[in-house]
Amino acid sequence: MRLGVLCRILLLVVFLSSCEDKDDNLQQYTATPAPLEVPQLFEDNILPPVIPDDNPQTVEGIALGKKLFFDPILSLDNTQACADCHQPENSFSDPRRFSVGIDGSLGTRQSMPLFNMAWNFNEKFFWDGRSVSLEEQIFQPVTNPIEMDNTWPNVENSLQDHADYPALFEEAFGSTQIDSVNVSRAIAQFLRTLVSANSKFDRAELGLEPLTPQEQNGLNIYLDEGRGDCFHCHGLPNNPLWTDNIFHNNGMDEIITDLGFGDVSGDPREFGHFKTPSLRNLAFTAPYMHDGRFATLDEVIDHYSEGLVFSETIDPLMKAVSTGGVALTDGDKADLKAFLLSLSDPSFINNPDFQE
Repeated sequence: MRLGVLCRILLLVVFLSSCEDKDDNLQQYTATPAPLEVPQLFEDNILPPVIPDDNPQTVEGIALGKKLFFDPILSLDNTQACADCHQPENSFSDPRRFSVGIDGSLGTRQSMPLFNMAWNFNEKFFWDGRSVSLEEQIFQPVTNPIEMDNTWPNVENSLQDHADYPALFEEAFGSTQIDSVNVSRAIAQFLRTLVSANSKFDRAELGLEPLTPQEQNGLNIYLDEGRGDCFHCHGLPNNPLWTDNIFHNNGMDEIITDLGFGDVSGDPREFGHFKTPSLRNLAFTAPYMHDGRFATLDEVIDHYSEGLVFSETIDPLMKAVSTGGVALTDGDKADLKAFLLSLSDPSFINNPDFQE
């Protein structure tokens, strides 16, 4: 009797010890580190990238995130992937003015391009800044009724039942149990690798390739407060991001119908404010503005030259609104356009690491 009880106690101790060992192994599991490669211009001119402590970059996490990004399994009817609205050849934006959801529904804003997101220091994402981290941003398109129109429990079940994903999640996060948090973490890891830093202007800054006289004059116009006056929102040449990642009303409409950042902040003074997009890769990201209203870069330049519209919340930086714009000459417009196109990076859209 006593021997039987003793045996059962010993078996229980062994079992509990085994469980503790498994838990310890799970907690101690570490995937292969893959530190983000920071371009020289970024190292020299801006702060280090934002990498959350609870989501370090790993080889396995990045590979899993890339697979998820291109997989329509995240959508309700398995027809739409993240990459359908963020296409690599368009600098991970959408050539359509408004993206089309799984049931043919149209959005109301243009899909933002995806690059250099690890340097979004204020951590406000989307045109209206409604998400406060890259991981959080990833949650929204999956459940948005005019995008993927799915539920996270359904996504988790689909991935759990898949032939490949449980093992891939175990490699990336140490567990075959799939949840939405690790889905977002994996995709965020992949997105942080989308670094664009090899435009002609970048090479000129490194002394590797000269700008043409037209491009140089376009830069002068960009910096001239009496002509282009672009740098207040998009930064000086030593800012390789080419955006302040802040929200502005840039004189698009007299009557504000899309409240933008003001709808998130609740501050009426910020109605119609939208995030400043980067000037990088403009050659690939048409159409332009938060609602994709401008089909060409020429139309964008015309807007600031003679198309500014006053509204109650227009940014004070739009100083020339009283005259409709900065009134560039045709020559100035051509030179400014040449400079802006020098910020495009063909190697980014052709990088095999970013392709399906």
